[in-house]
Amino acid sequence: MHINSKLPNVGTTIFTVMSALATEHKAVNLGQGFPDYQMSEELIALVNDVMKKGFNQYVPMQGYLPLREVLAEKIQSLYTTIVNPNTQITITPGGTYAIYTALTTVLQPGDEVIIFEPAYDSYIPNVEINGAIPVLIDLKFPDYKIDWQKVKQKINAKTRMIMLNSPHNPTGAVLGEEDIQQLRSIVKGTNIFILSDEVYEHLIFDGLLHHSILRYPDLMERSFVCFSFGKVYHCTGWKLGYCVSSPELMKEFRKVHQFNCFSCHTPSQVALAEFIKNKDSYLSLGTFMQEKRDHFQQLMQQTKFEPLPSRGSYFQCYKYDRISDESDKDLAIRLTKEKAVATIPVSVFYKAGTDNKVLRFCFAKKKETLEAAVERLIKL
Repeated sequence: MHINSKLPNVGTTIFTVMSALATEHKAVNLGQGFPDYQMSEELIALVNDVMKKGFNQYVPMQGYLPLREVLAEKIQSLYTTIVNPNTQITITPGGTYAIYTALTTVLQPGDEVIIFEPAYDSYIPNVEINGAIPVLIDLKFPDYKIDWQKVKQKINAKTRMIMLNSPHNPTGAVLGEEDIQQLRSIVKGTNIFILSDEVYEHLIFDGLLHHSILRYPDLMERSFVCFSFGKVYHCTGWKLGYCVSSPELMKEFRKVHQFNCFSCHTPSQVALAEFIKNKDSYLSLGTFMQEKRDHFQQLMQQTKFEPLPSRGSYFQCYKYDRISDESDKDLAIRLTKEKAVATIPVSVFYKAGTDNKVLRFCFAKKKETLEAAVERLIKL
């Protein structure tokens, strides 16, 4: 039988390729974005406890209400924005799912979506599978800032959405107040939606403020804001996240959501509802991850790699033009095979494969893991 692929240009992702190579060559894996250290023992104990207490059946499609209520309290505390847990928050099986569902909720064939590159690898396929057209704008290298003049030039009657990601994967860049003001001026008086991917919400460094779209009521009313419990609480395998939006948009979001995932994992939701009541469970995360970034930076000073700024997330990008003139893909493969250190070439986050001679490293690892990797990289 023949099938007309909806994604004819999509093959095996670089993450699958590099992870397979890392396993084959017993490499230290600084490629994919997941921790190699244990998550909170308290949270593990809470999940075990609620399972024993019988919280093992479906919860409502919108998510476990006490969890949505504590999230609403958290949003008000952090961003001084009041959201209704009944009508504005939906629990989802991961942040990526929330992004896909938001796009599917609003996009029609022929709509245009502005995406900034380098971009997380699911964005473009998620747009294309809905029959919409990705409009790609490069972030300014090497600081990976948005060129808002280019954005203004790309806006037209077909523009349906602008996708944002802060803290940014793969670069660790973050949005500032000026970015928010530029965004406001562009979307004011239009029918343009915003999708804000904030899965690394609490992993922000150097005393910087996280400019969540939730801080800005005028932007929030046209936005889907997506989050991940897995990324911030070091349990990526749980695949649990949530989406926040206006009541009107969330009503439409749930129409799509209910037929893809009627109910997310109940014990995790019940446990998180209790765990997040302790504000330190999330307020301490930025400092915790910044210590890992700083330790990795200090170690990497012993190598010929040149750091690019990382203001948040799990990641830091490094230039290698003092080491090699190879393509970033070739160098990443060679490092895995010859030095047993796996990384991700940043060119894979560009549809056209733009190669600025940069590799992405994940520093969300144990100290000994980072030290073992750098010990091998010193020899380059």
